[in-house]
Amino acid sequence: MSDSSTLPPARLRPEAELAREALSAPVLARAARLARWAGADTRVDAGGGLVEEQLPAAAEQLGLAGDDAAAHASEAWRIAVDTGLVEITDEEAGTVAAGEDLALLTGGSPQDVLALWLTALEAVLADASVPDLDDLVDAMAEGSEVDLSSLDWDPEAEAEFLDGVLGNLYLLTVGEEGPGEARVPLPALAASVIVPGDMGEPSNEVLEQVSDAMMRLDDQFRMLEPVGLVEYQPVDEALMADADEEPAAPVDEADVTRYGMVRLTPLGLYGLRARLLDAGFDAPAVGDLADKGADALLDGTAPYPPGAAHAETELWLAGRGPLAAARELLAAARGTDPGAPLRRLRCQQALSLVGAEAEPALREVLDDAELGGLARVWLTEHGARDVPAPPQEMVFWLTIDTVAAQLAAEGNSEELRALVEGLARQHSGFFDTAWRVGHPATPDVLEAMGRLHPDKRIAKEARKAAFKARSQQGG
Repeated sequence: MSDSSTLPPARLRPEAELAREALSAPVLARAARLARWAGADTRVDAGGGLVEEQLPAAAEQLGLAGDDAAAHASEAWRIAVDTGLVEITDEEAGTVAAGEDLALLTGGSPQDVLALWLTALEAVLADASVPDLDDLVDAMAEGSEVDLSSLDWDPEAEAEFLDGVLGNLYLLTVGEEGPGEARVPLPALAASVIVPGDMGEPSNEVLEQVSDAMMRLDDQFRMLEPVGLVEYQPVDEALMADADEEPAAPVDEADVTRYGMVRLTPLGLYGLRARLLDAGFDAPAVGDLADKGADALLDGTAPYPPGAAHAETELWLAGRGPLAAARELLAAARGTDPGAPLRRLRCQQALSLVGAEAEPALREVLDDAELGGLARVWLTEHGARDVPAPPQEMVFWLTIDTVAAQLAAEGNSEELRALVEGLARQHSGFFDTAWRVGHPATPDVLEAMGRLHPDKRIAKEARKAAFKARSQQGG
């Protein structure tokens, strides 16, 4: 994923709703509880961690029990320090006090809460990139320094691996036309960063790498769920049992959910987008264009999936009167540049959301060579009377413009192939007239029709027409 490319737009929940989710996430909730529990008798060691003898009380405060209670309490305390909910007042004495940011959890804005949560997220992500602590302890026991190479652990590579996985999970989430509720199988997510895109059947070596990556991700997503980033169904423990052991219950070998399922939460979507923006990616969100001009709306939504473009346009229209919005959209749709056909398609889609109050704006452009065709379509669809029939030249111009827009939006899609076949079938002698259309995209559209049409004779006619059009335009 290149940081120079524009990502699909994210559909974010309101910040107030996201802030409530952040406050209820176990990682931040536990950190806040310990920050309020800490008092004058609380002591920390040289690294800022709670001294060992106070960990049982901290665990009890959090309602934790069992062998891992002290470790979880220690982690919660570290998050409290990292986020500024607790401040170390005297490093030598090891005393602490409530941090200034603690009050933001109850008296701050949603943005304040989310900023604290993002800090906690970074701390958890850093922990998730660290290998098993038992290996570190063993390595330290062998000498005074830790030889990272002996652990087969590259901190930067581990962080990049996790970032790559989360980036792909983000793309899968924002690329959906629905609300982003789909869960992703862990094997598919691991393969997305391991298996080369041009590889056919993965080799045994690659499959082994994918299996290893799954196990790493299983540990990492278990750590990332309590911070509210993901919802995670772990890998079935039976899959990790020794081959000689009998399973405790019958298992369905075809059940992909046994291999782990993960879903990015709405809060996680917000968090990953914030990280992508910090890393220099162009990661838009639906609503970014609501206060911009129509030119920004039509250009900005040009690469959006249909559902996201629709949602963005609805927000843009909500802040404007129908007639003024229609006039602004039509003015922005004009142009002969390569992006103009797709702008006009987005304009037509936007105008479909505007009511009959916009009719005067559409009538004003009936004689416009670029807009007259789409204006007639809109007026007819809205039941307007006395809509003049378009001249043949305008019909063909609109046809070329529509196909050019579809090419820009979808490429060589099945829908476009069907459109091309329909045009050639419905209009006898279509190519004899089409090559004369003075649209800048005429040669490219006719070439595409020759490429897409399954009938070799018709495809040849389209290519010949494209040659004539290019010669006419001096190409």
